Amino acid sequence: MNRFLSLLGLNRPNRCFARLDPTGRCQAFKQCKQPPVGDSWVEIEEIRLNWLHQVLPASARIASSAPRSAVQPLLGL
Repeated sequence: MNRFLSLLGLNRPNRCFARLDPTGRCQAFKQCKQPPVGDSWVEIEEIRLNWLHQVLPASARIASSAPRSAVQPLLGL
């Protein structure tokens, strides 16, 4: 069943997020399929416990991209 869902694109892997305080220090981590609700969460490459209560390195962040539509246009029509 998981293979079938992955073929349809419905079985997405977990993504990593870090919650930052106003000074940029990491307060919490979360792994989930959808971004957490709130402005203080940023997507990161991986979770490293040594970042907890430290300023999150800029290289750890994943650049946010514009949401893509799941519908792909047919080319050549």
